[in-house]
Amino acid sequence: MTTCTATAGPTDGAASAESAPPAPGPDITLAVKDVFGIESPLTVPAFAEPSEHVPETDPAYRFNPDVTLALLAGFTHNRRVLVQGLHGTGKSTHIEQVAARLNWPCVRVNLDGHLSRLDLVGKDAVVLREGRQVTAFQEGIIPWALRRPVALILDEYDAGRPDVMFIIQRLLEREGRFTLLDQNTVLRPHPQFRLFATANTVGLGNLNGLYHGAQRLNHAQIDRWNIVAALNYLPAEEEAAIVRARVPAFADGAGRELVTAMVAVASLTRAGFRAGDLSTLMSPRTVITWAENTEIFGDSAAAFRLSFLNRCDEDERPVVAEYFQRCFGREAEEPGRAPGHGPLAGEPVRGA
Repeated sequence: MTTCTATAGPTDGAASAESAPPAPGPDITLAVKDVFGIESPLTVPAFAEPSEHVPETDPAYRFNPDVTLALLAGFTHNRRVLVQGLHGTGKSTHIEQVAARLNWPCVRVNLDGHLSRLDLVGKDAVVLREGRQVTAFQEGIIPWALRRPVALILDEYDAGRPDVMFIIQRLLEREGRFTLLDQNTVLRPHPQFRLFATANTVGLGNLNGLYHGAQRLNHAQIDRWNIVAALNYLPAEEEAAIVRARVPAFADGAGRELVTAMVAVASLTRAGFRAGDLSTLMSPRTVITWAENTEIFGDSAAAFRLSFLNRCDEDERPVVAEYFQRCFGREAEEPGRAPGHGPLAGEPVRGA
C-alpha cells in the first residue's frame, strides 16, 4: 500500500474540529439546595439531558458541603479546583457525582510517572483512509476535551511527572489557550470546558511515607489553581450510612450495630495514625470492603483480617487487633472459630 504524510489542512481532524461550531453548553439552571441538599441560595448551570460522558449517579453518595460548593464554583464560574485529601475520601468520586447531577460530561484521566507529553497532547499515527495508510495527527485527551463542554479531571495530580505537568500551565489561567506545536495551532477552550484535579498531597511529595510515587510539584503551578479544597473523612454517622447503603444486608437490626462498630474501628485506626502509632489507616473504601467480605464469609473477624489486618505492618497488628477487640468485644483471631458464625447469627456487638 501507499504511505503518505497528511499535511495540515481543512480535511484534517484537528483543523476541521477547530472550524466546527462549538457544542452547545448548559441549557437549564438548578438550585443548589434542591439538588445537593445544601442550605444555599445559589444556582448552577446544568444540562437538561445526559450525554455519553456523563457519570452514573450514585444515590448513596454523601456530599461534603464545603467541597461541593467549591466544585460548584468551578462549574459555574470556570474556576480551576484542586481537591486534596487522604486516600479513600472520595475525591474523584465527589467531582463525578457533582457532574452527574448537573448532567455535565466528565472525563477522568489517571496520571502516573509513565504518562508522557504525547499521551496528553497527541502524536502522529498511521491511520487507514479510503483504503490507504496515511500519517495523521491524533490529538490527545487535552485538546479533545478543550473543544467540548467537558469537565476534565486530572486524577492523582501529584503522581504525574513535574516536567509533564507544565503542559497544562497555561490552561490554569482563566481563558488559557493551548498551543499544539505539532500543528502550529492555538486552541481556544470551549466556554464550558472545566478543569479539576485530585491529589493526596499538595505537591509536597511523600512526606509521611503513605504515598509512594507522589511527586514534588512546582509551586508556581500549584499557585495557579484558583481553589484548593480539602476533603476529609465523613463523620461516623454519615460514613455508617454510606456503608449500609452499599451493603443493604446490614441496614437494620444487628447489621446496623455491626456497621457502627466497623466505623468505630476505622476511626480508631485514623486516630492511631495521627498519633504515630500506626503507619496505615482504614479508609471508608476499606470499611465498605470489610462489610462486603463479612457478607461473603459470614464472620466479621475473618473479613477484618482479610480486608485490613493482613496488610498492616506485623509489629502494628497487635494495636489494630486491640481496636477490633475494643469495638466488638472479642478477639480479631479466635482459634477454632469457623466462618458462618458471624454477627448476624447472634454475635454481640459493642460500639466504641
